[in-house]
Amino acid sequence: MSSRRGFLRDVAAGSIAAGGWPSLLSAADRREASTERLSGRRRVAATDRIGLAVIGAGGMGMADVSTALRIPGVELVGACDVFDGRLDAARDRYGDIRTTRHYEDILARDDVDAVIVGTPDHWHQKISIDAMRAGKAVYCEKPMVHRIEQGLDLVRAQAETGMTFQVGSQGMSSLGNEKAKELYEAGAIGELNYAEGFWARNDPIGAWQYPIPEDASEETVDWTRFLGDAASRPYDPLRIFRWRNYRDYGTGVSGDLFVHLFSSLHFVVSSTGPNRIQATGGLRYWEDGREVPDVLLGMFDYPETEAHPGFNLSLRVNFVDGTSGSTFLRLVGSEGAMDVTWTEVVLRKNVAVDPMDAFSQEKMAEAAGGGDALPPRVRMLPPAETRYVVDDGYRGAHVDHFFNFFEGVRNGTPVAEDAVFGLRAAAPALACNDSYFEDRIVRWDPDEMRRL
Repeated sequence: MSSRRGFLRDVAAGSIAAGGWPSLLSAADRREASTERLSGRRRVAATDRIGLAVIGAGGMGMADVSTALRIPGVELVGACDVFDGRLDAARDRYGDIRTTRHYEDILARDDVDAVIVGTPDHWHQKISIDAMRAGKAVYCEKPMVHRIEQGLDLVRAQAETGMTFQVGSQGMSSLGNEKAKELYEAGAIGELNYAEGFWARNDPIGAWQYPIPEDASEETVDWTRFLGDAASRPYDPLRIFRWRNYRDYGTGVSGDLFVHLFSSLHFVVSSTGPNRIQATGGLRYWEDGREVPDVLLGMFDYPETEAHPGFNLSLRVNFVDGTSGSTFLRLVGSEGAMDVTWTEVVLRKNVAVDPMDAFSQEKMAEAAGGGDALPPRVRMLPPAETRYVVDDGYRGAHVDHFFNFFEGVRNGTPVAEDAVFGLRAAAPALACNDSYFEDRIVRWDPDEMRRL
């Protein structure tokens, strides 16, 4: 315990030296404060070109492309997908780019420096490893693996190749997370003891009821390539265009959304992860043939480390949520709590009460005597809530995450969400599936990154 407290003292001292502590104190004197924009980052010349290709040109893959191209010097040169309609759409939008159904063609090209892996989850590990071994930097959508046991091979591939690899949990690079980390390390909520995260949706697209393209057929879709090492079965457009609903290709609500919450939490409190995982839930509404629950709750035990005390975490995803829109991470400590989103942090502090106050106030009232006496004097209180919001014009976490990735590609600088970090975020999310479907508690070693 003493060594951990020493760590926290050192962190706080660093914050003071950097001006973090005075900013926290000044923020306590007002109810709203604005986060500062990121500054001091190197401007990239437009001539410093990075050739980018996307493997998996669906909704998320092309959203990643759109964001990546906002970084100066990045040029899209190729796209790969098993559905011809997506390749046609990529050419229509981006002009003269090379397109293919086979990702190996992308990896063989000299003009490709980096790839976005936006495929279904069951392809993430293999394509990422093949890409790094071909000398390409990789931005891989979350979760970085389909099964926990795939993780260490990907970690080894990054270590052996030295290539830049970043997982696409874009909230990692948000100003909200950065401010929350600064506040936490400065002791704003005291000793952490509990955290919770929510992700609520209540609409067909949010629940993965994606439209099926009219031109999708066995002729326009490479069904065998889509299946990969998954079980062989006849062509089914629901399985390729709504793949998140099926365990052979996706990782359910935990792999899609819990992993975002794990990534943010681990970044903010410098954690390697939980050691005990348990989940429950059910299929409550979207009975469309899907194989995964639409309501899932996870409970996680985090052991004490040098960076943080032992604490408990609860996570929830609800695709039938009548409130909808409630997506945030909350950290609760002995002296306050923080609600964290990618663009805002709300800090709530406990009102400090002297244990002698009640006795003192009673004695003052007695001393005041009759009806003409003055009432007890009130106290001057700090604000109960401080709200940090991003400046107008903030480009968003997605842009910042890609900026960090391409800085790694150009300069070899480490990225925050590398393969080790990515596995420590993915594993507890995937362990939720194991707990739910196998009706058991899962034990995990977050330091050695192995199941116990």
